Amino acid sequence: MTPTVMPVLSDEAITTWALAARAGDPDAVEHVVRALHHDVRRYVIYLGADPQAAEDITQETFLRALGSLHRFEGRSSARTWLLAIARRTVVDSLRHAAARPRLADTADWQSAAERAQPSGLPGHDDAVALAELLAALPDERREAFVLTQLVGLPYAEAALVSDCPVGTVRSRVSRARSTLMRCLHDAERAGLTPTAA
Repeated sequence: MTPTVMPVLSDEAITTWALAARAGDPDAVEHVVRALHHDVRRYVIYLGADPQAAEDITQETFLRALGSLHRFEGRSSARTWLLAIARRTVVDSLRHAAARPRLADTADWQSAAERAQPSGLPGHDDAVALAELLAALPDERREAFVLTQLVGLPYAEAALVSDCPVGTVRSRVSRARSTLMRCLHDAERAGLTPTAA
């Protein structure tokens, strides 16, 4: 179930579709999934979910959301509601994975997978560098930064997803930006590929 990426739509339109889906409109369900799939998947990955399992966790998020759609009342945007479900799904997945034996034959399979990717593609090096920088941030700062700067949620909605005050989200984003800028500046001075310290 990998929907095509739709153009960015307003939260009001997506929430209206979610309310229509709640009332039983199957077309509205498809609109909600297509509109939010990319944001949910990106958020799942940056929360630290195993990139190989990101699509499964994204699908599980949508299954949980559809199963509890009857409880969605539109008090927050559908995007905020779905990202909160995604957050809980990732946490459940991480807990489940921690209880299972490790299946990979290499300790750093993510780096091995990145080395196997063609590096000449436009943006590849930037994406790898950004992933490394974000991975080095503390979890709370990474989550706040991803929600507001990459997913594009307003600070108030990011606070709802993260279950913390808006001021805390603002502080975490500010500190994440400072850390990222310092790391980029240090890397440029050293003439190296950016990696967080």
